Amino acid sequence: MTLFDTWVAHFENNPTHHRTLEATIAWTAPPILSGHARRAFVHSFQRFELGEGGEGTRLLSLAAAAGDPTYTKALRRLVQEEQKHSALFERGLRHLDAPTLGSHWSDAAFTWLRHQLGLRTEIGLFLIAESVAMGYFIALAESAPDPVLRGIGRRIAEDERNHIRFQIDRLRVGFRYTPAPLRLVIGLGWTVIAAGAAAVLVVDHRGALRACGIAPLQYWGRAMRSFRVAARSALARSGGTLLGPRAMADRSPDPASTA
Repeated sequence: MTLFDTWVAHFENNPTHHRTLEATIAWTAPPILSGHARRAFVHSFQRFELGEGGEGTRLLSLAAAAGDPTYTKALRRLVQEEQKHSALFERGLRHLDAPTLGSHWSDAAFTWLRHQLGLRTEIGLFLIAESVAMGYFIALAESAPDPVLRGIGRRIAEDERNHIRFQIDRLRVGFRYTPAPLRLVIGLGWTVIAAGAAAVLVVDHRGALRACGIAPLQYWGRAMRSFRVAARSALARSGGTLLGPRAMADRSPDPASTA
């Protein structure tokens, strides 16, 4: 058994659970949002639909070249889950009677940045993006002023908690022999990128955050705390020890996220 067999099994077992969760969402219910709140969530969902919909071709190619077919198999299934998230945001837009976007500068910039370096850097950027956005999904799940949007938030947040853990596990393996001073430098670089990513999220999604009862500046601090916990876990001298998937019933504190 290789290090990532448990992750393959986790992702292969997820579709049944996904269908169960999605069946609880009242998709045909009419939206109950005011004009301002509706516009805020349309703006927000359009950007998340675009960002979650990538095919991951280059990432999967880098993973295959790294020589761990089990990890690559697990990663392929994670990419498929992210594409399902894009489809959920698209379905949310249909609920709000709004179109998807063809492109957006923030998605293009993040894609360009990810493509500049190797596998560890690309996974590190995914970890930054997912840990910074985790609080948004939780806020959507708990406080969105529309039951369909709350259902979408619950469905995505549950996946993202384990996606963060999966990225941490791969980074722990990748940094197993990296000296501590270099880990510190990497962590500082990640922090700069995370601060920028959190700022972009706050500016781009401020209307939706306010509709969920969260002040944008408050969210920025929350996002940075979530990132720092995830980064410390990824860069810890763990000897390659993996977190593994979090059980659905496990509500204990998660080292992958404070959100």
